Amino acid sequence: AYLLALYQVPARLSTLLVSISDNPIMILLMINVILLVLGMIMDMAALILICTPIFLPIAKGLGMDPTQFGIMMLVNLGLGLCTPPVGTCLFVGCAVGRIKMEAALKSIWPFYLAILAALVLVTYVPAVSLWLPSLYD
Repeated sequence: AYLLALYQVPARLSTLLVSISDNPIMILLMINVILLVLGMIMDMAALILICTPIFLPIAKGLGMDPTQFGIMMLVNLGLGLCTPPVGTCLFVGCAVGRIKMEAALKSIWPFYLAILAALVLVTYVPAVSLWLPSLYD
């Protein structure tokens, strides 16, 4: 975190993403793809600590609520936990159930698609992720 702040990585990454596109939909799509790919190869806890200071200012700049961003990030990284090549949850589930990875992947694809649909809704429809917290206002 110190090095990220020292070298101004969040500001530079924010500038890079905004220079690629001014469209908030495309920027959020790029953030989702980056988080999904990183979630496939790294642990969720480490990615939360590394990526939150980088992507949260970008999301805030786009007018996204921090709660919505947090939910989007957790859904993304959770999906990455179940996706090869690393897919920690997938490997543990296959070991516990004593089934082959191929058999698990064949039956899990509809759930991947459902989670991707939920991710799209959480990302682009704020009411989906903010209705429950709004009950406590």
